[in-house]
Amino acid sequence: MTPTAPARRLRFGLPRRMFSQVLLMQVAIAAGVAVLATGLFLAPLGEQLDDQAMRRALAIAQTTAQQPQIAEDLRATEPTPGGPVQQEAERIRRATGAEYVVVLDRRGVRWSHTDPERIGGLVSTDPGEALAGREIMEIDEGTLGRSARGKVPLRDADGEVIGAVSVGIAYDSVRARLIHAIPGLLAYAGGALAVGALAAWLISRRVHRQTRDLAFSDIAALLAEREAMLHGIREGVVALDRDGHVRLLNDEAQRLLGIGEEAVGSSPDEALGAGRTADVLAGRVTGTDLLTVCGQRVLVANRMPTDDGGAVATLRDRTELDQLGRELDSTRGLIDALRAQDHEHANRMHTLLGLLELEMYEEAVEFVGEVVGDHRATSEQVTERIRDPLLAALLVGKATVAAERGAALRLSDQSRLPDRLVDPRGLVTVVGNLVDNALDAVAGTPDARVEVELRAEGRTAVLAVRDTGPGVPPEQRELIFTEGWSTKEPPGHRERGIGLPLVRRLAHRHGGDARVGEASGGGAEFTVVLPEALTEPEPPAALTGAPAQSAGPEEAR
Repeated sequence: MTPTAPARRLRFGLPRRMFSQVLLMQVAIAAGVAVLATGLFLAPLGEQLDDQAMRRALAIAQTTAQQPQIAEDLRATEPTPGGPVQQEAERIRRATGAEYVVVLDRRGVRWSHTDPERIGGLVSTDPGEALAGREIMEIDEGTLGRSARGKVPLRDADGEVIGAVSVGIAYDSVRARLIHAIPGLLAYAGGALAVGALAAWLISRRVHRQTRDLAFSDIAALLAEREAMLHGIREGVVALDRDGHVRLLNDEAQRLLGIGEEAVGSSPDEALGAGRTADVLAGRVTGTDLLTVCGQRVLVANRMPTDDGGAVATLRDRTELDQLGRELDSTRGLIDALRAQDHEHANRMHTLLGLLELEMYEEAVEFVGEVVGDHRATSEQVTERIRDPLLAALLVGKATVAAERGAALRLSDQSRLPDRLVDPRGLVTVVGNLVDNALDAVAGTPDARVEVELRAEGRTAVLAVRDTGPGVPPEQRELIFTEGWSTKEPPGHRERGIGLPLVRRLAHRHGGDARVGEASGGGAEFTVVLPEALTEPEPPAALTGAPAQSAGPEEAR
């Protein structure tokens, strides 16, 4: 026996596809609007037709009452089926298409009627208001059924009310006009519904293309996943619209760029100020893995255009990686220097051993004194003029590296820097970058020299680094402070074009500046001015009343 397929249950409800849901909802809305508009039009139309019928009846009654012959005949004759009042009333009825034209006297006796047998009898409705001299419009029931009525007083030549005229318009004709108008209204409503359905289909097709036929539940899930991803990843994301304004910032982008939600809706230039970071986000600088400096952070930015004319930029923090790369460069330089010193030390030991074996003791003592004296002189010269231990150690190490690279690193005679730095590590970064650049510039040149000048002017620290290299052309003196710009080949582990921008940004953070010019003997001279880089000097002990023994090691030296 072949297995029978299970019966499929009919499922009722909204379709899953967004295209179908949007189409169904819009058609339902269009149909509801068409029905509502038709109903709202039909309701006042009935009242309007009733009013028109009553006014028509009133106008016929007014015209009939204005005929003076009817008033005269009403006084001179009796109410008979063949009387002149009946004949005139019937003529008016046939001419106007009214259902009836009834003329009555003050007693309420009919003098005319469509049914001659009712002439001479009392009217079925109260004629009191008309006989009192007032005109009446109403919808009422009478002997001829429901009708739209108009009643006016009948006056003689002296203006005295001698009776009334009542005219009726068959209400069935009013209802017939209303029913006759319904097909036209339905045709208009159907046309409007067809146009609305076509527009709904076109809009749904557009929605279908733009949403790629996703269901509402899928879009809601995607939005939830998007929010979780954007705010959970450790990479900055900045979305811009077609006008170049920021429309989204995740938490990491706010942290890296140092801005908040208030930046949404503004351009990168307005949110960050002019600079390379704003140029990269705005698309004025193109490329992949673009390096930029924002504050004290080194960022790697990538920008991808979107289909709607906007763009999405991603930012990665490379500050620590760049610092590690610089430390690696310094470590490699120190290792090379130590390796060279090891060879040099071995040569000196061999020389000293040879002098001792030859029993040339005086020459050996002189040789040792020269070697130790040169190194001690360099160290003492640095520590006497540069009292900050971090800077002194950096310069001693750089002097050793420079010697092994065939260059001379020396302090200028004007160098004097006390141990009162507010941010020693920041100044170490500035000095290290400038000295490294200077050593790279003089590499391979004859009589290579680098001179460092560090001095204090009140609370301002002034740094100058001069070299005997080829110098910096005037047209490039601002470009070299641009992130990512460099004339040197980058090493394998990091990018070039970061050191000098960091130097300038650090100087700007302290309220100063960094610039480059031409040294007096040729080459380049970098000058960095750092206001408020030093603390206020401590007052002398004699002015504060403190005992002389409390002087610190700085004063003791």
